[in-house]
Amino acid sequence: MPGVRFNYADVKPISLNDKKGVKDFVVSIFNKEGRPLKKINYIFCSDEYLLEINKSYLQHDYYTDIITFDLSEQEGTIGEIYISVDRVKENSKSHATSFSTELLRVIFHGALHLIGYKDKKKSEITIMRDKEEYYLRLFETK
Repeated sequence: MPGVRFNYADVKPISLNDKKGVKDFVVSIFNKEGRPLKKINYIFCSDEYLLEINKSYLQHDYYTDIITFDLSEQEGTIGEIYISVDRVKENSKSHATSFSTELLRVIFHGALHLIGYKDKKKSEITIMRDKEEYYLRLFETK
């Protein structure tokens, strides 16, 4: 049975309605995309925590909302996804959306990265945004 876990590094547990439903939905994204899932650990943290990861592992000296590590070695995806709660709060304000909607978008974004979607080129970003919106709508209507 695939596992999706929510962990907290240096922040208090987040307020998210239906955490079990969100975890189950992440599993369903992998099923819909035809990718086997073994385990994902989401680690919610602060800007400073994620900045240190960004510097240490990616040699990037800037804030980001998410960093995804694919730890898979064989069949079945295993990953760690770090999410800055501070960035999600800021992004929700700048995008004029609720914190919970933005958090779901970022949670799904990380899953999509593990599935193989990228977001470096303009064409990739368009596909990624379309997938995020698709899964947000699907989650809201479940």
